[in-house]
Amino acid sequence: MSLISDLEQLLGADRVLHEPVELYVYSKDASSLVRGHPNCVVFPRSTEEVAEIVKLAEAHQVPVVARGAGTGLTAGASPTEGGIVLSTTSLDSVDIDPENRSAWVGAGVINLDLTLAAAPFGLQFAPDPSSQSACTIGGNVANNSGGPHCLAEGSTTSHTLGLEVVLAGGEIVVLGGLAPDTPGLDLKGLIVGSEGTLGVVTRALVRLIPVDPDVRTLLIDFDLVEDACGTVSDIIAAGCVPAALEMMDQRMMQAVENWLQAGLPTDRAAILLVEVVGETAGVEAEAQLIREVAIGRRSQVIRVASTEAERQLLWKGRKSAFGAVAQLAPDYYLHDTVVPRTRLVETMREVYEIADRHGLLLVNVFHAGDGNLHPLIAFDSSDPVAAEKVRQAGDEIVAVCIRNGGALSGEHGIGVEKRDLMRMNFAELDLDAQARLKEAFDPKGTFNPSKVLPQGSLCFDFGGGRKEIPEGAWV
Repeated sequence: MSLISDLEQLLGADRVLHEPVELYVYSKDASSLVRGHPNCVVFPRSTEEVAEIVKLAEAHQVPVVARGAGTGLTAGASPTEGGIVLSTTSLDSVDIDPENRSAWVGAGVINLDLTLAAAPFGLQFAPDPSSQSACTIGGNVANNSGGPHCLAEGSTTSHTLGLEVVLAGGEIVVLGGLAPDTPGLDLKGLIVGSEGTLGVVTRALVRLIPVDPDVRTLLIDFDLVEDACGTVSDIIAAGCVPAALEMMDQRMMQAVENWLQAGLPTDRAAILLVEVVGETAGVEAEAQLIREVAIGRRSQVIRVASTEAERQLLWKGRKSAFGAVAQLAPDYYLHDTVVPRTRLVETMREVYEIADRHGLLLVNVFHAGDGNLHPLIAFDSSDPVAAEKVRQAGDEIVAVCIRNGGALSGEHGIGVEKRDLMRMNFAELDLDAQARLKEAFDPKGTFNPSKVLPQGSLCFDFGGGRKEIPEGAWV
């Protein structure tokens, strides 16, 4: 029997898509540059069905690419090698355990829906990516996603207690659990951030935290981007770690304000959006400290949201910023490199210089508190000259961040678009170790092939040969 026939027999014809127009919809994620060509798209409703799909994929020797909402930005869910796109959207169970402040949730549960489900218990899920209203928990686990409110609380890995995963051969395992320190190797930690290359996550046991009793949201504007960047380090150095500390430059403010009318100061070079949470006395003290630090960096206007509606409007502007770029150009390209907070000033200066030298339109909005940059280049991908300039500028921006002590990704993952830049951050033996880990979990190369690791990552071939390792490589 054919692959399609076998899948239809397993799931029913209504849960197997294979018409060209249907496949086109699932041929890429939100990344604007990389598209694949899947054989089919399937919609399992249980972990057991996922396991059977994996068995069929191995029998037919085709890849499996797990896909949540498709909000990824590095082509991590683009089926570049064809095969089966496995949509997790029907894996949508939510089981809240208020006593243990945790929940077992299906991989297809939308991030915001989890927090809404936990709200009646006075709980919330801390990771809140900008795509929170659409992205799924499975995708959050795959990329170790962050968000504005992860500065103090940590990213997805800090809130993942356990995972149910389908491995090679259709084996179903549960890794981790409620116990604070489960025995053995931390295989759960290995799966978080592995971008679907080691198996398919079907459920996650997540940590929930209490909703804070009070909150203050401050909008602080600056005449110089350098002063905004410097204020970030000054706030942390003063002993205050806010719940969120975001930056937006003038061009991005103008794009957001043009459709949202949130009252952003579009005549200023940059703003910081800072949020502090906790008991009222502590919140007031931290807000005052932040005011004093900002004034010391020449901020002229510090606005505090006076109502919950105003606060939500400010955060809507921040979380909708990528969408607002559609007013500037039909496409955008970005990296989410990370640099130390103390290197923000010079890094941002160099990032702007790179874009200006290539004649490109660059806008910035990013998680300033943890140095997670999101330099975003707006362009028209149908113009091959512009597309090549964007690629060159993107590589230069990554190189600057690495040179300044940074890393390739803070939350978006590596996928395809940063795969061939991995050697900027890793020696050959580092890549070899990661490739061997992939081989141990996925010996047939079924799960999301050609992602994360560049070609030639294995230092030793199967015939016993050996590649030359550059002098000075980490061992």
